[in-house]
Amino acid sequence: MRSSLLVAAILSTTAAAAIAQTAADKPKTAAAPSKTVQGQSVQGQTVQGQPAAAKANGPKIGTFGFDMAGRDTSVPPGDDFYQYASGTWEKNTQIPADRSTYGMFHVLQDLSREQTRTILEEQRRQPGSKSGDFYASFLDEATVNAKGVTPVQPWLTAIKNAPSKAALAEEAGRMQRRGVGTLFGMYVNQDDKDPETYAVVFSQSGLGLPDRDYYLNDDAKLAANRTAYQSYLTKMLTLAGEPNAEARAAAVVDMEKAIAAAHWTRVDSRDADKVYNKLTFEELNARAPGYDWAQYFEGAGIPTDAPMLVSQPSAFTGEAKVWAETPLPVLKDHLLLRTLSSYARFLPKEFDDTRFAFYGTELTGAPEQQARWKRGVDLASEHLGEDLGKAYVARYFPPESKAAADELVRNVIASMGERLKKLEWMAPETKQKALAKLAAFTPKIGYPDSWRDYTALEIRRDDLVGNVARANEFEFQRNIDKLGKPIDRGEWFMTPMTINAYANPTMNEIVFPAAILQPPFFDPKADPAINYGGIGAVIGHEISHHFDDQGRKYDVNGKLTDWWTEKDVAQFKTFTDRLVAQYDAYEPLPGQHVQGALTLGENIADLAGLVVAHDAYRLSLGGKKAPVIDGTTGDQRFYLGWGQVWRTKYREPILRQILLSDPHAPGMQRANIVRNLDAWYDTFGVRPGQKLYLTNEQRIRIW
Repeated sequence: MRSSLLVAAILSTTAAAAIAQTAADKPKTAAAPSKTVQGQSVQGQTVQGQPAAAKANGPKIGTFGFDMAGRDTSVPPGDDFYQYASGTWEKNTQIPADRSTYGMFHVLQDLSREQTRTILEEQRRQPGSKSGDFYASFLDEATVNAKGVTPVQPWLTAIKNAPSKAALAEEAGRMQRRGVGTLFGMYVNQDDKDPETYAVVFSQSGLGLPDRDYYLNDDAKLAANRTAYQSYLTKMLTLAGEPNAEARAAAVVDMEKAIAAAHWTRVDSRDADKVYNKLTFEELNARAPGYDWAQYFEGAGIPTDAPMLVSQPSAFTGEAKVWAETPLPVLKDHLLLRTLSSYARFLPKEFDDTRFAFYGTELTGAPEQQARWKRGVDLASEHLGEDLGKAYVARYFPPESKAAADELVRNVIASMGERLKKLEWMAPETKQKALAKLAAFTPKIGYPDSWRDYTALEIRRDDLVGNVARANEFEFQRNIDKLGKPIDRGEWFMTPMTINAYANPTMNEIVFPAAILQPPFFDPKADPAINYGGIGAVIGHEISHHFDDQGRKYDVNGKLTDWWTEKDVAQFKTFTDRLVAQYDAYEPLPGQHVQGALTLGENIADLAGLVVAHDAYRLSLGGKKAPVIDGTTGDQRFYLGWGQVWRTKYREPILRQILLSDPHAPGMQRANIVRNLDAWYDTFGVRPGQKLYLTNEQRIRIW
């Protein structure tokens, strides 16, 4: 279970399961799609009418770290704080054609990608550089086009020639090693109830559309997506030279609809207790009869005596039933199409373009595919992230940035401790355990202490498909090899170039990659209020994930166990039920609301993170009054810093997808969580009758 700040459909509770399902069910797009910076200033861009170079000794954004021109002061903060802080930015910002959504995370993704590109271009000129050769193999589109479908043909032939379902299950295991999703997602993680032991964790999978609702909901938009999906599969089969493509694609869609009917909802799948189901291999066979488990394990190279956790047992029963009842030719086509879809990015242009037309334009609304170099940077970062990361931090993450971030983390952790000590609703014995858990936190800042060794990974400049397959197998085997070994507490699950952060309760750690420690989240030269409202609230967010509705179930040692009193749990639920209801009421699209239960963990983390970051900011002042800058008080700048990081614009298809399947609420609702904070009312003079106004009794205060 890893909970992240923004994993868009990119990381939530039971996030390890979500990550596995994403890898299996959603053919990979460029990991962090980039866009041209528009409407916001970051290094090298214009800052409030001044070239950034002219501000070399000052903050990168504005005069104190906030883009004042991006506000819309015609909107009272009490009516819509998001619009007050960001309305002009939103009005003036165009979503780049190669993006479906655009905001401050994407500004930093652009910057991180440009920085990484500089490194890769240098490495591309160095023979024998694995990252440089991998990048070069993706950029060499002429060679990719010339090879056609030949690089994947042996796999397709093996699938088509499988004489039985048992043989096909073995092929599915082999393809999973190469990064192709099958009926079941699989990864290795700590056993939640025995966190000193690694276990194989299985999760439901098998769908080519983003979520079960895309198959089962009668909404006209989703029905249109299903029709487009079937056309996409038809075209993929046609491009591969397969006959009867239309009928075969229709049969695969019908099969996936049956799988979707067996799937758990995302709300159920984020419940740490529900998804903890420890089974032996024999019990898995008994619980999900009809699937050829022994052959699948053989093909994937998974030891049958390994500890195993099955996240959604009834879904496995249902999926195995679908497997048993579906004719062998349809099962073959399902795996064939998942192979083509997974590797379409690395095949000739017509495959790549067809895949983007569906997964890019149809499902997210992005009109154009990103430039090949951008996708190449993302690909190299995905598969050789720590090789690149070592060079990235050496060049772009100075020791003073790490030291300043370390101090911020210490201050926010201390503020969370003070909040816990003063809680009136938590039993004293629970409070002591909570404080012990907080004291045992491991913060990881910037980059790992030791770097991953890629010596055994073979990369060839003229073999893109082979490079991707070998990199996937290398990572798959690296995870399998953890079984039976001591827990690697130094392991990172994000690269230093990633614009994100995460909490990992089985490790009792909070992790902040180097790349997010840049403006607008963090700027050592910005006013402290902006940093506390930006990265400080991010830090508070990740800390509080360890105490959200799922993270709270893990004790000081990272063990999933009951350590709260029944009264504590009941009281906590009264708060969280109200937060669910508050978010359920938001309607970003006509007829489509935020799912309060799905986004609960992230909303708790936003609420608590902002509160403890504000405490930390005030403590940092040392009893002194913050100066007035550009007519703003320190507290106003703190909340503006929060509002600035959630500036986000969405195209309608991706917003629909987020509302259906993402554990994070859209940016506007995340910014407006300030309506629950007493200090915000005082800071901006929010009055009864304004749209965000909540009475004292209506405000949700957890920590």
